[in-house]
Amino acid sequence: MSLPTSALQSSTLPAAPAQLAEGAAVGKSEVREAFDQFVGQTFFGQMLSTMRKTVGKPAYFHGGRAEEIFQSQLDQVLSEEMTNASADQFSGPMFELFMLGRS
Repeated sequence: MSLPTSALQSSTLPAAPAQLAEGAAVGKSEVREAFDQFVGQTFFGQMLSTMRKTVGKPAYFHGGRAEEIFQSQLDQVLSEEMTNASADQFSGPMFELFMLGRS
């Protein structure tokens, strides 16, 4: 089954320049937000995980596996909050280099 040529032509028409500029701005901001989230949560998540490994388990008051699960959930929430607060400060230059390669 083939499409009529008019359907093919209408689907391949370029968008208006105003639509392209608006789409590029929205697309870039969405990419920036996703980039900040990924870099921030990866960085802060690894940092918190490494910090937890440096502290040993207490001899008497350890909560077992339940405490370990709660700590991992707490670390995830903390990494999300730290990402929202300050990820753009160190991921900004990395994002600019990333976008430089895409242009």
